[in-house]
Amino acid sequence: MLSDWALFFSAFGAATLLPLQSEALLVGLLLRQPDALASLLLIATLGNVLGSVVNWWLGRAIEHFRGRRWFPFSPQQLERAQQRYQRYGQWSLLLSWLPIVGDPLTLIAGIMREPFWRFVVLVTIAKGGRYLVLAMITLGWAQA
Repeated sequence: MLSDWALFFSAFGAATLLPLQSEALLVGLLLRQPDALASLLLIATLGNVLGSVVNWWLGRAIEHFRGRRWFPFSPQQLERAQQRYQRYGQWSLLLSWLPIVGDPLTLIAGIMREPFWRFVVLVTIAKGGRYLVLAMITLGWAQA
């Protein structure tokens, strides 16, 4: 039970702009509890998607936070990200699972006013798919 919460918060934090990773914890839990595959995937995906929702919300509210000293992006970085998002659009959210570029994509989606329902669907596919592939590799490797 404690490990489930640790996985959830690790996945949640990893999806925000915090420098966290949840994959190592998921792999460890899968190796220890391979029968819990479905619940571990659900917990990790839910946490990761909810963390991305925080980014989307921050993007929606960016004008309020943009001038703060702690704000993680320069105006030039935001402009470049907005241009890329406009070029590739909503489908770029399928890359939200990628390290480094994925989390800013979810923030930019909020700035670009991506509809929430479409955002959640695309990000869930991307992030859930990443965890599923990781689990398949982990359990396949463990059984070899």
